[in-house]
Amino acid sequence: MNPHFDLLQAQTRRQFLNRAGQFSLGSIALNALLGHASGGTAQINPLAPRQPHFAPKAKRVVYLHMSGGPPNLDIFDYKPELVKRDGQDAPDQFVKGKTFAFTSGIPKLMGSPHKFSQHGKAGMWMSDAVPNFHGIADDICLIKSMFTDQFNHAPAELMLLTGSPRQGRPAMGSWVTYGLGSENENLPGFVVLISSGVQPSGGQGLWGTGFIPSVFQGVQCRSKGDPVLYVTDPPGMDRDIRRKTLDALRDLNEEQARELGHPETATRIAQYELAFRMQTSVPEVMDISREPQAVLDAYGATPGEATFANNCLLARRLLEQGVRFVQLFDWGWDFHGTNGNEEINDGLTRKMARTDKPVAALLRELKQSGLLEDTLIVWGGEFGRTPFREGRTSKSAYLGRDHFPDAYSVFLAGGGIKPGIIYGETDELGFSIVENKVHVHDFQATILHLLGFNHEKLTYRFQGRDFRLTDVHGKIVKGILA
Repeated sequence: MNPHFDLLQAQTRRQFLNRAGQFSLGSIALNALLGHASGGTAQINPLAPRQPHFAPKAKRVVYLHMSGGPPNLDIFDYKPELVKRDGQDAPDQFVKGKTFAFTSGIPKLMGSPHKFSQHGKAGMWMSDAVPNFHGIADDICLIKSMFTDQFNHAPAELMLLTGSPRQGRPAMGSWVTYGLGSENENLPGFVVLISSGVQPSGGQGLWGTGFIPSVFQGVQCRSKGDPVLYVTDPPGMDRDIRRKTLDALRDLNEEQARELGHPETATRIAQYELAFRMQTSVPEVMDISREPQAVLDAYGATPGEATFANNCLLARRLLEQGVRFVQLFDWGWDFHGTNGNEEINDGLTRKMARTDKPVAALLRELKQSGLLEDTLIVWGGEFGRTPFREGRTSKSAYLGRDHFPDAYSVFLAGGGIKPGIIYGETDELGFSIVENKVHVHDFQATILHLLGFNHEKLTYRFQGRDFRLTDVHGKIVKGILA
């Protein structure tokens, strides 16, 4: 019996390729990730800045995600005919054979209880729930014709931000960081900020990396308490000891990288080093008490609190320090009418009072500093709300709407976007799109285009297939491009 021969027989083809030293597929991938010079040593910086496919209009993104589905018919999409027909049965052609999350039978139409007025040169309709948006009408592009394939929160959020309704795909911010790298080696390229105390329904997969190296995942920071969990040194360990510890770990990881050639080893080294640098860089950038009182007042921010207003101000500070993609998640936009906070009358007014002011302040500050010229701002949710009352709460004193994937509104501003325009339109009741449909994959393709990417070529090979954010779909929405 030959033990060596038996070992070779026991190896699968994949194991052989993984163990084939410097010529293994893993080593080839690792070398590409680390940027090995021929015959030189590893330059371990997978987040080094990289060039996109063509000259970008935007170099960075602030994505403001309102988790739950904002009621578009009570904010942007004014429907006087719906108000006129309030309380009538919904027309059969719009509800027959359709599945809704919490409504069955024939629901009653519901016009918005809010007053609408027109703003900006385009005469953009906005409700009295969003008074601070009135002043930015000439700076935003309002898309009223978005639609998605999913009508429940988690699948719809995953569809919007990863391109698939199921867990396991890289998030939009991870794709962007994978493609562009980071402009600041002391901060993550992709930062996530969460407000209202609840994680989004789609979970951490909304800023995860799926199958691409995890160094490109979003790093969740906090505006209250430790900015990043588990980054500070424990009692008894000073910075010199931490540095020696990391040096030892780096040596071990580099030895493993040479032996096995696994790309995640490079990720591990890079993440340890980034965490060490973040110990000094993050507390400074996350300290909004350094801002003038006038700026805090403009956002409605309060240092030390975990609020959406604080996070908008932090987004500006992070952008100024070279962070590539800043993702804000704000919970509490699921307006079913189940309680006073989730109803579209006073509940929506109170919710917007905490959110429209900091969004408007962020846009104005970026515009004043010149950063808006090459920064893309996105505001929206995972789907819209129905033109009828939600079934469970139809007899309630609270007004609510069900989930609605067929038509909803979002807005964009900044790098490469036509300001002050309205794109797309829905029918007189808000049930269907009648002009310029924009699917979530088209939306993703357009964002990547603004960042300088051909969305069909920003790919990562996994399990024998080239994957991309837009899957096998997506067309650029040229009508909104400057």
